Amino acid sequence: MPRSDRSLNKTERLFALVLLLQNRPNMTSRDLADHFGVSRRTIFRDLRTLGESGVPLTYAEAGGYEILEGYQLPPLMFSAREAATLLVGTGFTKLQPDASLRTDADAVAMKIRNVLPEPVRDYIDRLQELTVLAPFNETQGGGGATEDEQGLWFELSEAMARQRVVKMTYYVASRDEETVREVDPLGLVYYSDHWNLIAYDHLRDDIRNFRLDQIKKLRTRFDTFTPPAGFDLKEHLRERGTSPENVRMTVRFRNRAWRWARRQVPADVEQELPVGDGWTEVTFEFENLAYVAKWLLRYGTDAEVVAPAALRTEVAEQARAVAEMYGAVPA
Repeated sequence: MPRSDRSLNKTERLFALVLLLQNRPNMTSRDLADHFGVSRRTIFRDLRTLGESGVPLTYAEAGGYEILEGYQLPPLMFSAREAATLLVGTGFTKLQPDASLRTDADAVAMKIRNVLPEPVRDYIDRLQELTVLAPFNETQGGGGATEDEQGLWFELSEAMARQRVVKMTYYVASRDEETVREVDPLGLVYYSDHWNLIAYDHLRDDIRNFRLDQIKKLRTRFDTFTPPAGFDLKEHLRERGTSPENVRMTVRFRNRAWRWARRQVPADVEQELPVGDGWTEVTFEFENLAYVAKWLLRYGTDAEVVAPAALRTEVAEQARAVAEMYGAVPA
């Protein structure tokens, strides 16, 4: 179906027009007008402008416009948002277990950075300092943001880079209620399946962790903030990983499941021991039993909680709830 986009200014439309004709030659003036949502007169003016600027346009025998083979666009210029998106994408690629992908991702990231204007490059460098992907895993398949998270990442990243206060409505699952918070965004962290915001919470007078998929409304204010003296995102995450609120957990995995589970463990693995008969026992600390229980259920009988008893109970209760949903309540 043709795309109608009247929001493009003339420069953007000319650039998009070249890309379109290079990828879909033999488009008529009517096709192009329908695609961009403008009049044929506007398309004719655009084509004349391109021709005068040196783009080798021709009218093909098939009845449409095309660009002579071999024409190359000038070096690409990225907006701050486009560059941030590309560099986060290369960051996810670097989490993959294939070493060649990680090497290629480094090379791509370097090339992208080298073509950025200095103000955009400085902005991206600042943003990368405040973004951590999979802090407890060296390699991990990158998942996708949930529908509730879409659109929030970039708005929060801009607020972080520009040190702007954010006002948000946040859903607190444990109390089943929404609260309004003003926070100073200090970092964005991607775990196994979701993004989290690390921010100074004015309401609690403390640095807190907020899931993006629980943010219901978000507005960036004009007020600026100064990060806490000496704050380092990675150091903060390391300290949080040894928080007194954490619970020590030991889980036994079948080796075939552990090959995949090790990429998703939501914490640093303290100990990994083969225990025979095709099983591996791992120990780690984490604060949220319900989250770990939900994660373990995806491995079915290929994972068994050894300790603590509270985690065994939580897994059993969640499994029972699934069984009840399907009418298969265990005796």
